[in-house]
Amino acid sequence: MTPKERAPEFAIGDRVQLTDSKGKMHTITLQPNQEWHTHNGWLVHNDLVGLPEGSVVETTGGLKFLAFKPLLSDYVLSMPRGATIVYPKDAAMILGVADVAPGVHVLEAGVGSGALSISLLRAVGDSGSVDSFEKRDEFATIATKNVTNYFGEKPENWSLTLGAVQEFSHTKKYDRVILDMLAPWECVEMASSLLVPGGVFLAYVATTTQLSVVAEAIKESGNYTEPESTETIVRGWHHEGLAVRPQHRMIGHTGFLMIARRLAPGTIAPARRRRPSKGAYGVNEAEA
Repeated sequence: MTPKERAPEFAIGDRVQLTDSKGKMHTITLQPNQEWHTHNGWLVHNDLVGLPEGSVVETTGGLKFLAFKPLLSDYVLSMPRGATIVYPKDAAMILGVADVAPGVHVLEAGVGSGALSISLLRAVGDSGSVDSFEKRDEFATIATKNVTNYFGEKPENWSLTLGAVQEFSHTKKYDRVILDMLAPWECVEMASSLLVPGGVFLAYVATTTQLSVVAEAIKESGNYTEPESTETIVRGWHHEGLAVRPQHRMIGHTGFLMIARRLAPGTIAPARRRRPSKGAYGVNEAEA
């Protein structure tokens, strides 16, 4: 599913991101004959219609704003939310490391506010599908509104089911299972029955405790490759002439990504050859 066609000029119904000289951003949706008011004058929505992106618009009081249509990251960070969103840096990594591409069929559990659902739907295209599950009704409602608002309609290749994913009987096979939930280890065996051989299991967790438990569940299952874990830290830079330095604020830790691939049925992966760290499994297990 792709968002409605992006025309080069602004039109009624478009979201417009207005940025002032201090970098502060405001987002409006163009409506016929409406006005957007500031502390120093106002803009008439009709005056933006037909202008190309990257134009400078001015209020009646002389305030100037740079006008663009929001990028996906802009939309996600400004949209209504119930649960904490999957930040753009993590969504981009998920699409990359899980190799989510056109035609891929994805099972997603833990929709939250719908941020990752939007990225997944854009990536799989019209030939793929995303089947999402969410336990909390209020989150499902917010996610549905955000996804529908972004695409202009509810995507035909997206289903959202209310309830815990492990409580349902599944008959469909998936290329990717992506879990953003409190206890993804509870779904490791279920995911192995749904994934095609070579399919990707990915869990997005916030703490090292969760990371450890889901890693051990994957290893004990015997149906996956050795799990790999990463976190993504993004640091911006300030550059003014020769004054080039890291920004004081950065997007640090938001979550861990754990990924493993489904083995062919009946396959036993070669034993791991590296020696575990001393004390990694407790004194008794280390001695054994």
